[in-house]
Amino acid sequence: MTFIDLKEFLDTKVEQYNNPKFIETDPIQVPHSFSLKEDIEISGFLTATIAWGNRKSIINNAKRMMTLLDNAPYDFVINHQDSDLEKLLPFVHRTFNGDDLIQFMVSLRHIYENHNGLEHIFSTYAEKDSLQNSIHKFKSHFFEIDHLARTQKHISDPLKNSAAKRINMFLRWMVRQDNASVDFGIWNSLSPSQLSCPLDVHSGNVARKLGLLSRKQNDAKALQELDQALRTLDKNDPVKYDFALFGLGVFESF
Repeated sequence: MTFIDLKEFLDTKVEQYNNPKFIETDPIQVPHSFSLKEDIEISGFLTATIAWGNRKSIINNAKRMMTLLDNAPYDFVINHQDSDLEKLLPFVHRTFNGDDLIQFMVSLRHIYENHNGLEHIFSTYAEKDSLQNSIHKFKSHFFEIDHLARTQKHISDPLKNSAAKRINMFLRWMVRQDNASVDFGIWNSLSPSQLSCPLDVHSGNVARKLGLLSRKQNDAKALQELDQALRTLDKNDPVKYDFALFGLGVFESF
């Protein structure tokens, strides 16, 4: 397959999957139930945090999280009392439990009260063509207060060779300007050109079959390789191809 053929093929798949119907079966539907910027970004961050495993289970548990937060996540984060946190204890999604969720509430309040919110902290440390350092710095600030050691594993660190799939997906949701109204594009201080593809087993396997990725492990080095390949296809919006890679892998078993 020539470069032109590959680009045309993937562009067609982007158009096929990057449309409102995608929302119906994807965890992104959870933040789509909100309209306030802070509600969208907090619900999106929490949903992305538990986005591994069965997609139906992810969606159901993310919705359950929102119910526990009174369907007003920003208000809960900012105004919760210690007694309000007790009702979060029964929550569990795989290895993310109620203690982790409580820690996330406390750390998120710290981010909004002391670092001017999620968008500000990611944009502060952004590099010209990458947000991977921003993810590293965000994790550092997220856990710079007293915290449970066990909860640190739920935010990946690219500088420790993680592909950081879930948080890169969250950043795609927040930053990417999407004419199809799937991604939100509400963080105007950042550019889609800085995003990295949410690399997982599906997108990684498809990328290898298409010759976009040679590294066998789905780690930070593989992400860097895939980023470079996708930027040759579209330097301004490289992660739109996440829709093509994911759709081919999950829906077409490519």
